Amino acid sequence: MTIPNRNLNYPTALKYGAGRIKELAEHCKACGIQRPLFVTDPGLAAMPMVQAIIEDLRKVGLGVALFSDVRPNPVESNVLEGVKAYVAGNHDGVVAFGGGSGLDVGKMIALMNGQKISLFDLEDIGDWWTRADAKLIAPIIAVPTTAGTGSEVGRAGVVTHPVTHEKKIIFHPAIMPKVAILDPELTVGLPAKLTAATGMDALAHNIEAYCAPFYHPLSVGIALEGMRLVKDNLAKAVKKPKDLDARGNMLVASAMGATAFQRGLGAIHALSHPFGGLYDAHHGLLNGIIMPYVLKANRKKIEKDIERAAAYLGIKGGFNGFLKWVLALRKEIGIPHALKDIGIDTKRLDEVAAMAVKDPSAGGNPIQFTEKQYKALAKKCVTGDL
Repeated sequence: MTIPNRNLNYPTALKYGAGRIKELAEHCKACGIQRPLFVTDPGLAAMPMVQAIIEDLRKVGLGVALFSDVRPNPVESNVLEGVKAYVAGNHDGVVAFGGGSGLDVGKMIALMNGQKISLFDLEDIGDWWTRADAKLIAPIIAVPTTAGTGSEVGRAGVVTHPVTHEKKIIFHPAIMPKVAILDPELTVGLPAKLTAATGMDALAHNIEAYCAPFYHPLSVGIALEGMRLVKDNLAKAVKKPKDLDARGNMLVASAMGATAFQRGLGAIHALSHPFGGLYDAHHGLLNGIIMPYVLKANRKKIEKDIERAAAYLGIKGGFNGFLKWVLALRKEIGIPHALKDIGIDTKRLDEVAAMAVKDPSAGGNPIQFTEKQYKALAKKCVTGDL
């Protein structure tokens, strides 16, 4: 028998549709949450939209409080301060609201409530997640306002280590949100540049999940359709921000990518994580810039798979046609060609390469690049030598 034993999971309850944020209070109550801590970033916290949502929760008697000390690339202190707020408010659940940073910090606050260990003791290594007391983990409802990370369907969060500047993946199966509300109306106000960057994050998740060298046919199918949704909708969402169909399809593509990447990620993320940690750059933007360089570097292992994907997507020319499509999409939506275009230089390539080869995402790359190879690839990403 050639098919390996694998455990396959797709459990998140998704509530998709325009205006469904109005159901948030109902879902809180169904999950046993009476006093939610509403976790988001400072920008969203200041918006009337968030204030209206919180007021709706209060009107039905929920004891909600707002926590917004969340950086774009979250750090440990964001989580620790959130846990203090959770305990001080006697909360019994978390509403994680926003982009990847707000969602991840919300999930990690729910995870760390009452734990006697460090956040980094729960890094996604082996069975480290068993160190946590699962009974203390609070229920989570996730509401994405960007179509990119897909953290609303994930069992992990990403946080930057304060000393090494490495992005660490913190994992526990119990931080999978009980409910995710995918309301495209919440993404309408997202600026074009962020719509583009987060959309490229969704595409990266789908492409890397599709190309990962592990047996997971469910992920392959989901990733392939996720790519199609990005192809058909990302440029529309950037150019016509009030197009709810395009916005909604991108939310679904984002959730699909994050669902699919339990099969694995790869060198796009293995490089974007250290570049993001060292230069505090936007994760989705990094993925969008790095993507074609990694596709080309992996060509000998993924060419046949990409040819099949191109055929499904209606792209002519096999691998070359697919690569040209990625480059054309980036240009159309304003993604720069090289990391130097966003202020990243070649001075820290040794650090980037050392971090990339150890990044958990590297294990899912179709080719196991050495540290030397990662350095050379990172240099190309900076200089634009495709």
